[in-house]
Amino acid sequence: MLIQPPKLSPDDKVATVSLSWGGAGEPSLHWRYQQGVGRLKSIFGLEVVPMPNSLKGQAYLAEHPEARAEDLMTAFQDPEIKGIISNIGGDDSIRLLPYIDFEIIRQNPKVFMGFSDTTIAHLFCFHAGLSSFYGPAIMTDFAENVAMDDYTVKTIKNMIFQAEAAGDIPAPEKWTSEFLEWNISNKSIARTMYPNRGYELLQGNGIVKGRLIGGCIEVLEFAKGTAIWPQQKAWQNSILFFETSEEQPNPEQVQRWLRNYAAQGILQQTNGIIFAKPYGETHYDAYKETILSVLAENGLTELPVLYGISFGHTEPKTPIPYGRLAQIDCHQASFAIIEAAVTD
Repeated sequence: MLIQPPKLSPDDKVATVSLSWGGAGEPSLHWRYQQGVGRLKSIFGLEVVPMPNSLKGQAYLAEHPEARAEDLMTAFQDPEIKGIISNIGGDDSIRLLPYIDFEIIRQNPKVFMGFSDTTIAHLFCFHAGLSSFYGPAIMTDFAENVAMDDYTVKTIKNMIFQAEAAGDIPAPEKWTSEFLEWNISNKSIARTMYPNRGYELLQGNGIVKGRLIGGCIEVLEFAKGTAIWPQQKAWQNSILFFETSEEQPNPEQVQRWLRNYAAQGILQQTNGIIFAKPYGETHYDAYKETILSVLAENGLTELPVLYGISFGHTEPKTPIPYGRLAQIDCHQASFAIIEAAVTD
């Protein structure tokens, strides 16, 4: 079972890291980073410590994956740092793998959070035996124009600032993935929000429970066959969580990836699956058809599948804690975290 990190509290120090793209250090985008940091202070009462290499800009970080990894290791080793949050995703966190000391992570459990390409860093934590949080990042959710969404604030506080099970994770009433340029002139323009259709049960009956494992389905492809790919036992009695990125992969790609999970025996070992709402709701219906067709190919027509959960590349979002016990209720088409994700 994965180690639960200690909860965060106001006045705690948290580190910010750039594990992939270095946009937080670009002069034209640094205001966006600062806006996210400001929300960590004003809403959550946290003290923010940028890691030494994290703001050196896109070119430097692209050329120096070892510097990005050094920041992560430094943040885990520093006893004053109680949490670590990713600035943003990207596409090459897998290049950090040769520079990761898993024992450092194992011996210094603390809250780690991010999404998208940060999936790779979550697998670092998973391999080290630490439960981490697939969730909001500094330059996206925390730095949302005008204000953070109340849904995101509430789910973070419920899951990471209190040592109790978060319980039911309802669908937000509204959602968006509207793209507005990250120009400082746009910072006071709120993105358009749309009514949310809620969760959809694609198939399954009853109530199932399992330990959460997954991430961004495209990024998980980078890890297959490497040392950080979870062993077979990690998938047993799990609830898989998958999301697609803003690149909006076509349904044929998703079909191939899911067929690989079937070929590995992973789909046959899990107790249920949750899929995130797609970016822009692109391929919304086609993804559903793809999921159901791959499950049918493998005789898994009774496996519970809940669709449209808000943990991916749409906002607002909820963190998803790796390794913690979750529940899909097919009768209510609901999803819940039924085990505390942090300790006192």
